[in-house]
This record gives sequence, C-alpha cells and structure tokens, in this order.
Amino acid sequence: MSTPLGRRLKARLQEKNGLMVPGAANALAARVIHSLGFEAIYLSGAGLTNTFYAMPDLGFISLNDIASHTQAISQAVELPLIVDADTGFGNALNVIHTIKVLEAAGANAIQLEDQISPKKCGHFNDKGVISCAEMIGKIKAAVDARRHDDFLIIARTDARAVEGFEAAIDRAHAYQEAGADVLFVEAPESTHEIQEIPKRLSAPQVVNIVIGGKTPTLDASDFTRMGFGMVLYANAALQGAVKGMQLALGALKTHGRLDESSGLVATFNERQHLVSKNEFDALEKKYADPHRA
Repeated sequence: MSTPLGRRLKARLQEKNGLMVPGAANALAARVIHSLGFEAIYLSGAGLTNTFYAMPDLGFISLNDIASHTQAISQAVELPLIVDADTGFGNALNVIHTIKVLEAAGANAIQLEDQISPKKCGHFNDKGVISCAEMIGKIKAAVDARRHDDFLIIARTDARAVEGFEAAIDRAHAYQEAGADVLFVEAPESTHEIQEIPKRLSAPQVVNIVIGGKTPTLDASDFTRMGFGMVLYANAALQGAVKGMQLALGALKTHGRLDESSGLVATFNERQHLVSKNEFDALEKKYADPHRA
C-alpha cells in the first residue's frame, strides 16, 4: 500500500537534487512554509521543545507531544510531512509503537537517530551513541512496523562527533543494509566532509543546516550539485520568528505603539488568511439557521 504524499516525497528524495525542506514547530509555521511554495515540511523536535517548553533540545519532549503536532500539521497542510522522532523513545519495542502512532497521526517519514537517551541537539557537544547493532535492531523494527511501503525511515547517525567521520559513514552503510530508506550523517564539520557523504552512500541523504551550528552553510545549488536528496533547515523558521518577535516587541517597548505601517508585523488580513478565516466564514454561512434573526 502507498499514499499520495508518501509517493511524492519518496520520488523527490530519490531524484537527489537537493529538495529544500524547512522545519516547523507548529501548524501555523507549516502554513507559512506551504504558502511560500516549499514542497515538504519537517516537524522539528528541537523546534517543538524550544517553542512550547522554552527548553533546550535535551530529550524533554514525549511521543504524545510529537504525535499531537504531527496530527495538527497534517490536517493544516497538504504537504509531505517528515517527523523527527528522536531516538524512537526507547528500545526497538518502543520504536514499533512510535512508528504506529506517528504514521496514524499523518507522518509520511520519520527520522530515528542513534544517540543514547536522553538525546541532545546534533550540534551540541558531549553526545553519546548506542551501539551500531542496537540501532540496526531499531531500524528493522521500524521497517516491520510501518503500514505503507512509502512511509520512509530516515536513519540518522550522530557518530561523527563521537567516533569520527569514517565511523559515521560505516554506520550509515549498515543502517541502509538494515532497511533505512534515507541516510542522515549529522553535523559534518567541513565542506570536504559534506562532499564525501553523497559520494560514499548510495541511498538519498539529508544534509542538516543548523544556522550557527557545526556544519558549513553552502548555497542550495552546491547541495544539488553534490547530489543530496534533502537540504534541511530544521529551525530557520523558529530563529526567524524569534528575531521577528524581538524586533516588533522591541519597537513597541521603545516607541509605545506598533501598527501595520511599521513593517515589523504581518497585517491583520495576512494573519486571517493564514488561518483560513474566509473558509470558516463560508461554512458558518452554509450551516446557519435561516430563521435566526
């Protein structure tokens, strides 16, 4: 069995032409991403943790947190949705449950990583990884648990920071052999390492650009030329939103007023457009009592 959005995502990643995917921490951010013409959305665990709990990406969110936002985003936009499932919230048995819950909630792909629990942001220091054998078991469990064959399993390794670049490449090979559809070598630290990833791995790969993180930022055309399947900007929207709030509220604090002419805020009409107010107006009219005064 397959799904239209799943088929679309799988085909785009297999093209290996650098599909640009922004991250969202909520359904409103997903609407903005959709309105700008992007082809897929990534639900960021770090973004969710930062946005809803004002806490760092250190493994504080739960499967229920991820599932509820997966459902909200999948209902808000008709775009393929890639979901950050961290470590799968436990061992291989927990991974089975995670896959079932997130696929039912509307995910088209999930990302699993090989960090120890509690995990850390991939661009933090002092990370640890589980054994390659344990991660292989998790990947196999994920593959067996999915209902649709185009529900993609993205296997991320954080071994670059722990065991070195070559070990990370070796792990990625092993994860592909275990059944992973897409490979994700997190936090390469030089342009040379970035270039080597698609040369050394045959499955589609993810490159994750964390603004201010360990991986060099290159142009989209560079990643396309190298042959990456996905160029992930997991928290660009979040960092942009923080800056926007600082600018708008800073102006309010300084000047004592803020209006649409400032250029610092979306207009009232833009905000209502993003949340589809006109559609609800039409539904209210359709179902209104014709006899109500």
